[in-house]
Formats: sequence, structure tokens, C-alpha cells
Amino acid sequence: MISKKDISIVIADDHPMLLKGLYDELTIHNYQVTGKAANGMQALEQILTLEPTLALLDIDMPLLNGFEVIKTASEKKVSTKFIILSFLKETKYITQAKKLGIDGYLLKEDSFFEIEKCIREILQGNSYFSKAIDSSSLQNASEELKKLQFLTPSETTILKLIAQQISTIEIADSLFVSKRTIEKHRSNIISKLELGKETNTLTKWTLNHKNVILEL
Repeated sequence: MISKKDISIVIADDHPMLLKGLYDELTIHNYQVTGKAANGMQALEQILTLEPTLALLDIDMPLLNGFEVIKTASEKKVSTKFIILSFLKETKYITQAKKLGIDGYLLKEDSFFEIEKCIREILQGNSYFSKAIDSSSLQNASEELKKLQFLTPSETTILKLIAQQISTIEIADSLFVSKRTIEKHRSNIISKLELGKETNTLTKWTLNHKNVILEL
């Protein structure tokens, strides 16, 4: 296990007291906090400049959210491992985290003991999700991603447009096909995703998973 003094960390949260509390806990436990950020843009700049061992990020931040920071940093091929530290534990956020291949996902209600456990696990090459996240949420997130893999390129394109709240007629016009063709695609997508037959079930599902869908 790498020594704590050799673990550099960037932390980011737009709540000053939470940011200070996390900084204090990490430094008390002998971790090297090399950067603090109050918004996503600052966090991205520090990660790209400092290339810390770890970055602990909130999701809901100004300018860039935590997921956007991780996506951009990953595209730049930084070696930093990422841990989300958030109040959000709904399946759609867990799904997006899994889609991005995020190393760790913790809740702000977790103890520092669990933060340290997460750090140890991901530095050993494992992923770690908070024990407070219901196992069914993790399972559901994995199942949602599996279902999306069955969509054809055309269905994926249409799903992205639906997620942007574009109507069936507008989608048909933009793709130069008939409304009936789009309706057939919608029916196939509903079947592959195993959604119910309720009115607007596909639209509701895509809005709940919008961030993941737009990354397909």
C-alpha cells in the first residue's frame, strides 16, 4: 500500500464548510491535499495541472459538474483516480458513474473510515461504492447499462433526441424518415429496455437517464 504522504489529493465542493471539513479530515489523517476547488472548472484545472493521485469531487457544482470534470480529465489521459462524494444516491447517478468508470462513489453521510477504505480499495485497482447505497441501486444501474448495449445505432440516435425532448415529428423530419418509422423505432426501444406500456413511458425513462444517454 502506498504511503499516505505519497498520496496527493485534489478536493472539490461548492459548499465552503463541507470543503473545509473534508480538507481538515484528510490533513489530520496525514494525506497530502494539494488542491481545493469551489467549482468544477477550478477542479479540472487543478487536476490537469497537478495530476494528483486522487480527486474527490462533488457532483453538483457550478460551471462543470463532477461527472463533466471526470469525463474531460479522462479524455486528457490523466492518471488520477476519481471518487465522487455526494448526497445523491439515485440509480440514475450510480448508472452514470458506472458508465464513466468512476473508481469510487461515496455519500457525504459516510464516515471518514469509509473514505479511507475507499481510498485503499481503489489504489489497489478495485472500485468501491458506499455501503449506504442500496445493493438494488447498484444492480439496477448495471442492468440499465446492459440494456442500452442492445440498441442499434439508429435507435441510440433516436433515444438521444428523445432525451433532448424533441418530438416524434421533429425527429422524423431531422432524420428524413416518416413519423411511422420513428414510432416503430420507439416501440423497439421500449421492448429492448423492457419498459412498461404506460403513456410517455419512454420519454420519462430517457429524462431520468438523460446524462447517461447523451454520453452514448
